[in-house]
Order: sequence, then C-alpha cells, then structure tokens
Amino acid sequence: MASTDRLRQITDAVREAGRMGVTELAGLTGASEMTIRRDLETLADQGVLERYRGGARSLLLRGEEPPFALREQDGIEAKRRIAAEVAGLIADGESVVVDSGTTCLEVARVLAHRRVTVMPLSLHAVHALTGAPQVTLLVPGGRPRPGELALTGPLTAASLAALRFDTAVIGCCGLTAADGLTAYDLDDAAVKRAAIGSARRVIAVAEAAKLSRTALAFVAPATALHAVVTDTSARDEETDALATAGVTVRKV
Repeated sequence: MASTDRLRQITDAVREAGRMGVTELAGLTGASEMTIRRDLETLADQGVLERYRGGARSLLLRGEEPPFALREQDGIEAKRRIAAEVAGLIADGESVVVDSGTTCLEVARVLAHRRVTVMPLSLHAVHALTGAPQVTLLVPGGRPRPGELALTGPLTAASLAALRFDTAVIGCCGLTAADGLTAYDLDDAAVKRAAIGSARRVIAVAEAAKLSRTALAFVAPATALHAVVTDTSARDEETDALATAGVTVRKV
C-alpha cells in the first residue's frame, strides 16, 4: 500500500473510532508497528490527530475536511486526468477564475502552460502560476486560511466583484443533484458563490466520492453549473441525476 493511501486509511479509521492503538492500525493496514508509529508522527505534525503512548486520538470531526497536505496526493492521478479534461474545455485567450482545493491546484498547474488570464483563489495556485510565460496572472486580495491557503474575506469578494470571467473552475466538498454544491467552511462557500457569480460559464471539478456527499455550507444549486468533470468511478445514479438537472457530466 502506498504511504499516502495508508495515511488516508489511518486518518479515516482513527476519526471513525475516535482513537486507535498502534497494534490495531498495524493489523488494519498490514504495515509494521514501526511504520505506523512514523505515520502517526506525520499525521500529528499535520494536525490530524494527537499521539498518546501506544496509539492516537483523532482531532478531526466527522464533518470536517482533512488537511490540505493529506489531501494533495490522495487520488492524484484522477485529479490530473480531471485537470487535463478541464484545460481542454478552456480556449486560449479566456479569462478564468480558479478556485482553491487540491483538484483546482492541478487545473492551475495545467493552465500554467496556456495563453490565458487566470485569477487563482489560493496561494498554492498563485505559486503554481507565478512566472508562467503566457499566463496573465491576477492575484486577488484576501486572508489565506492556514494550511489550505485559500483566500477568503471581503477583499477576495471585492476582487471577484470587480471582474467578469469567461469561466469559473470551482472545487467542492460535496455535490449532489438534490443538495447542490456544498463546502465545509462558511467563508470558503461565500468565495465560491462570488466566483460563480462573476463567470459566464461554471465548471465544477470533483472526485467521485464527493458526488454522494453533502457538506455543511450551501454554495449553489446544481443548476448553477454548466459542467461537472469527475473520474470514471463516479456512480451512474449520481451522474445521471446531475445530467437530469441539466448539467453536462464528463467522466475521465
């Protein structure tokens, strides 16, 4: 098992149980107890859990989003396929606002090689686009959330209100036809709504697991989206419901 997959499995197991011992986690993952101890130290450094002698307890609530550092490499190949598909939907010369989140960061990395105007809504994506020779980079104001480095607050909202984009690429924590697009963080949800309102076309990006999930903060109904790009493991009942709502769904 790859280390990123094992870290995800440990995080999910400890969060569900509340706390677990090293021996239990070794049995669950098939890794040695020495490896589990190293993994627990890594997750403790990321603020995911708290170590105690012989095990760890979760610091994440069940409805809370795991840290950016843990999510960044999770399902990376699917995220890269999604990003490449999104880039293919964007023409040279377009103006694009790119949301925060790990999948949107992959979109920003692909757009770094294109002749486009981009406003990224996270400092991670700003860094990915800085110095790109053909990109006209617009940097919004705002307050970066720790770890996530997503830009939020009135300065971010004002930056979005001042512009009109051809395309908004929006990430999400949950997306269903019934509950629409949702986020874990209220400030993040407000920025997503502002980005959607500033764009002529809205493309949502979401790994398959998010298409059966609803997070706390409502962003927009599914009908506000023009297209959703997800991976091939997305369940047909979820994607069919979005298509019935008038959303173009691309599975890659």
